[in-house]
Amino acid sequence: MSESLLQRSVTTAVARNLASTTKTNPKMMSITPRLLLSLLPWVQVTGGTYRVNRTKVELSRAERIEVDLDGGVATFTPEALRSVPLFSRLPDSIVNRMASHFKTELVALGNNLIIEGAEENKFFVIAQGQVEVLSKGAHGSDLRIALLTDGEYFGEIELLTNRISDVTVRTITPCTLLTLTRGDLDIILAEIPNLQDEFKRVVDAHLELLTTVNKYGERNIDLVSGFAENVEIPETFVDYSAEPREYSLSAVQTVVRVHTRVSDLFNGPYDQLEEQMRLTIEGIKERQEWELINNKKFGLLHSASPGFRISTRYGGPTPDDMDELLALVWKKPSFFLAHPKAIAAFGRECTWRGTPPPTLNVFGTPVITWRGVPIIPCDKLDIKSRYNSHNWLGTTSILLVRIGEADQGVVGLHQTGIPGEILPSLSARFMGTDNLGVSSYLLSLYSSCAVLTDDAIGILENVEVNYYHDYAHRERGGFNHGLGI
Repeated sequence: MSESLLQRSVTTAVARNLASTTKTNPKMMSITPRLLLSLLPWVQVTGGTYRVNRTKVELSRAERIEVDLDGGVATFTPEALRSVPLFSRLPDSIVNRMASHFKTELVALGNNLIIEGAEENKFFVIAQGQVEVLSKGAHGSDLRIALLTDGEYFGEIELLTNRISDVTVRTITPCTLLTLTRGDLDIILAEIPNLQDEFKRVVDAHLELLTTVNKYGERNIDLVSGFAENVEIPETFVDYSAEPREYSLSAVQTVVRVHTRVSDLFNGPYDQLEEQMRLTIEGIKERQEWELINNKKFGLLHSASPGFRISTRYGGPTPDDMDELLALVWKKPSFFLAHPKAIAAFGRECTWRGTPPPTLNVFGTPVITWRGVPIIPCDKLDIKSRYNSHNWLGTTSILLVRIGEADQGVVGLHQTGIPGEILPSLSARFMGTDNLGVSSYLLSLYSSCAVLTDDAIGILENVEVNYYHDYAHRERGGFNHGLGI
């Protein structure tokens, strides 16, 4: 054997058996910054219930109509028609007949449904698609004053009157519409004696109510101002809602199980029970943030009033869309909340326009801002995917939130001081050891959130996240809706 091949030292592979290994604690990729939990002000809720008292709303805001679309046929329940404030107090006999007389219409892109200056006695419900509402401005230009989408409606006043329309409504996507004409309504009201009188009474009462409420639907506070003498001072009072909304704390719970043999023998350098609890608590806190956004009873996505939901104009989130959202939640807006992909899509739009947004550090995390308001990333806002032609397109929502009780915003709810508490409103309780030597620990987190007034949260819907610009052809206005791959 050659002398050069003789072993002259212990090998590194064998030597490693005598060495100590430096280890990390267990890592978990699903842990996120959870900035929403840090930004929300948390209110102590004694007794597990939080009641939001509000002034009485005499005229509720318009709700979207829940429409079922199956095989191109759109339907809705008669009760859904009460989402229209004008029809909300109609008797069942009229509402049921009206719902049964709606017709489904399929309308192509670019069609005028209502023309400014023309008479159109027709009521429209959008089952699927988008329309734009245009009006001539002071300088004679067509101005887009609204963008309507699924579940929204228009033309209810025109259905009842012979007035000339002051807007043009045009489809900007292919649309499925439900329509009711004045002729259909006349047939319905002629079916039963006195039905027309009852209908007129309810409608007149609604139109009269419009003159007594402010733009928020609350009754006007009667006041007098000025320097005139001998003016009678009006009397007034502020009424409260008889049915204030109550929020109950919701629980996120699980049972952590650790074999005593594991915690007895393999407890160094890291405490096995402590690591099991730590990682489980991370999962609980992730679920807590998801619930605050998506829970159907109190989540932010489901708490926004229909009047504070808008749709993107062209799919991708543009500075114009974000400005319109700021115009809705303009009273001390605290932060936007968006999926990272939506933030990237907004960044592309800003880059395309040459207006890169500035960056701000929030709890050590750099985030971009718009008009000085931080855009907080959160992956708990879902992206809904669909296949269109040859591309996968995804839509999501961007939220704008005002926070704090003092500003009538959004607050988090919890109850501290519970038995076994290890973090605010989170408890750990030992449940015992079974006859197999497995110890069990119950982890419980109690929380919720409340929106104190409707204008505390606005939502930008139908945000496309997969639009990419063709920067090489910018001078020609090139635009690529592909996936950029």
